[in-house]
Amino acid sequence: MPDRQSTNDSNPFAPPPEGQPDQPWQPRLPEGSQGSDDGSGSGPGWSSSQPGRSSDGFGGRPERSGGQGGGAGGPGGGPDGGQGPGLRWDPTDPAQRRARYAVLSGMWAFFFAFFVQEVALLLGALGAYWAISALRMRTKVPEGPEGAAAPDGAAGPPSPAQVVAAATANRAKQTAAISGLVASTLALMIVASGFLVHLVYRDFYECRADALTKEAQLSCNDLLPKPLQDTLGVRE
Repeated sequence: MPDRQSTNDSNPFAPPPEGQPDQPWQPRLPEGSQGSDDGSGSGPGWSSSQPGRSSDGFGGRPERSGGQGGGAGGPGGGPDGGQGPGLRWDPTDPAQRRARYAVLSGMWAFFFAFFVQEVALLLGALGAYWAISALRMRTKVPEGPEGAAAPDGAAGPPSPAQVVAAATANRAKQTAAISGLVASTLALMIVASGFLVHLVYRDFYECRADALTKEAQLSCNDLLPKPLQDTLGVRE
């Protein structure tokens, strides 16, 4: 029978010393090192080349402050969750909200002006009203800790960041309101021109509506001027 190897042997599969009962296998550490079996990773690992835990917090979750990113202060980094300098518009501001309504109404009015003129007339009128009212209203200054009420009850002056945010929101509001006003005006002009054409050449449209045959409809083209027969007239 071969002699049992000593405990100093680097072979992890070596049998225990003679006279010692068998024990479950576990990694053997180099001499002079003390391991920890609690699984917390506070001690050295089973390999001498395994690095220990870093003490500089590497790999830990970074701390978040209320003034950076989206932090606890909500969008824009404001400590109170309000509008920060990075936001282009405040949905709680009536002026900016009406400017967005004007843009949407103007675009849809321009679209329906070529198909359903009654709907285009309604949307165009609403878009023009919202655009004009948004241009006449002032954009509110976003509230913040520096612009809060003073101890004597008077409102404190706005901070430079709040002034910049208000100027940016005001420019965005004006751009949206002007765009909505232009689109609504174009839609109303298209609808008005259509009503004007129907009024001026009412005889042609009545003749075309009363015609029972294709030949009768073609004869109604004589009620239109020559330049408009190819555009408004009945085609063969």
